[in-house]
Amino acid sequence: MATRWGLCGAGKISNDFSVAMKTLPPGDHQIAVIAARSLERAKEFAKKHGIPKAYGSYEELANDPDIDIVYLGVLHTEHWRVALLFLNTGKNVLCEKPFAMNSGQVKDLIAAAKKNNVFLMEAIWSRCFPVHAEVRRLLAEEAVGEVKLVKAYFGSPQLHIPRSVEKGLGGGALLDIGVYCLQFVLMVFNGERPESIQATGVLLDSGVDESVAVVMKFSRNRMAFCAFSIAVRLPNDAVISGTKGSIKVVGPMHCPTRLVVNNKEMEYPLPEPCLPLNFTNSTGLRYEAEEVRQCLLKGLKESPRMPLADSVLLTGIMDEIRKQVGVSFSQDSQ
Repeated sequence: MATRWGLCGAGKISNDFSVAMKTLPPGDHQIAVIAARSLERAKEFAKKHGIPKAYGSYEELANDPDIDIVYLGVLHTEHWRVALLFLNTGKNVLCEKPFAMNSGQVKDLIAAAKKNNVFLMEAIWSRCFPVHAEVRRLLAEEAVGEVKLVKAYFGSPQLHIPRSVEKGLGGGALLDIGVYCLQFVLMVFNGERPESIQATGVLLDSGVDESVAVVMKFSRNRMAFCAFSIAVRLPNDAVISGTKGSIKVVGPMHCPTRLVVNNKEMEYPLPEPCLPLNFTNSTGLRYEAEEVRQCLLKGLKESPRMPLADSVLLTGIMDEIRKQVGVSFSQDSQ
């Protein structure tokens, strides 16, 4: 039986998710429904992507019995409210990153998933890429000796995009793209909590972070450095330095197709899209979709690639970085 997906939100990321789905066997995955806040927009999206059903409200999707999992691709600020709607109606949920606006909201989502005995995953699609799987394999066999330093960069000029710069839309570099650098560090260090976090950054007039640098210290004298910005392009690569060599995830590190291990390069090409994409390498969303399918087939309630404990730690680190840099959202006082 194909995994039946319901898409929530008819924006840019849902478009790319739908295009990525067409690179997977139709016997395994089927987008059964698209739900948007306006029926007209949902119908237009359904027509473009060949989706059989369209809803003009999220509630209709929540009450549809013929869905195996909901993919949540709405604004950051809406994740908590909308994800709770689905979890509390007994739906499995793949929620776009950042999971929610802060640790309190993330804990609410996890509690609701446990209470309703459903699957929940933060859509850190990077973790499902073959490159990241290979990195985990290399680290497990200590291919570069003991890891001492991890560096990750992500900069993308986005100051012209309202959702990137407006506080009311959950803007800022950290929640949108910094999350990728931090999750990479946590993956390398196996979900270990850092012993210390030092962050500094500059803010836009709107009160969100434009550029941030973070240094984290882990046990056994291991360190990580991350820099991210919505003002400038950065190398967008990630480097793991060990006592016996290095692993470089060639940019774009959040959706990579190339890996350099001790100067030996490996390539993992992506399938070509059948329709135009909004974001880089978006057909790679197929890996995340397949990961979810495998979890559901095994009856798992979370993904071993992006466990809920990692999401809790990731959000906690982001809360601390925001505190140090001086960014707060209205959700923090709720």
